Amino acid sequence: MAKPANPDRIDPTWPQLPDGEHPVTELTGSVQGNMSPFGEVEFPVDSVPYEHPVTEINR
Repeated sequence: MAKPANPDRIDPTWPQLPDGEHPVTELTGSVQGNMSPFGEVEFPVDSVPYEHPVTEINR
């Protein structure tokens, strides 16, 4: 018989989904390893929408 769940050990940020649905984790993903934080973007991309910040020092 399993022990009852301890409410202090339950992650409050875990998504609440309808019955039968699963949040995507590396255990239920289609590939090994971490899932991409970029969604369905295929790499390599033609251009990257990133501009490195430049700090101008005031003297």
